[in-house]
Amino acid sequence: MLSEFRTALSLLKWRNFSLKSGHCPLCGFTWFVKLNDYEMAIRCLRCRSSAATLSFVSVLKHFIPDLAAKHVYELSSRGPLVRYLLKHAGRVTLSEYFDDVPVGQYKGAVQCQDVQQLTYHGNSFDVCTSTEVFEHVPDDVQGFRELRRVLKPGGILLFTVPMMVAEETLERARLVDGRIQHLLTPEYHNDRIRGSSAVLCFRNYGQDILYRLSLAGFNEPRIIQGDDITGWGFHRQVLAAHK
Repeated sequence: MLSEFRTALSLLKWRNFSLKSGHCPLCGFTWFVKLNDYEMAIRCLRCRSSAATLSFVSVLKHFIPDLAAKHVYELSSRGPLVRYLLKHAGRVTLSEYFDDVPVGQYKGAVQCQDVQQLTYHGNSFDVCTSTEVFEHVPDDVQGFRELRRVLKPGGILLFTVPMMVAEETLERARLVDGRIQHLLTPEYHNDRIRGSSAVLCFRNYGQDILYRLSLAGFNEPRIIQGDDITGWGFHRQVLAAHK
């Protein structure tokens, strides 16, 4: 709770502050707060969802109205989306990537998985979800292939990544013989487990992310505009692709 308060203070700009009531797709009637005039400074005060999560769940509910009958694999183990899935999905499998734990093993109650080499059997899940993960995956196309492998026939991958308007993805770094090679000035993102500015961003995605999903074998991948839940003009594009 103290860390959340400190984060809120770091985001707060009083001239851009706003508060309004509304309906959250995760938790129902709520109050939304805008601490500053950009996406990550928007929160639902009840469930703590960001504008990105609000948009994502609006798309999830549209594409999968029968979530209670589905087995969902989510590439994280905490946060508002995880709590929503645990409450509403029929079955949920969660994981995290830990540098110091072999894939398939556990750190406490959380299983370590590397999306580039998942230990799950093929055709295991109805739905795979993630938010803000694939920009941090060295070989993202291999990660997409692995998610397609573990999806059941007809299953769907729904996820978000930071997106540019530009057509071409901007590659910032790559792995060469197991070592990181920086192509541009390093960019680091925040992480719930590792902390502030702790996770390397390998790329800034352009619209050609659809081609990458096609390379991985997905059918008719598309970009969906999530709803602007708060009415402040902040909403996130969601990627959807079927096996």
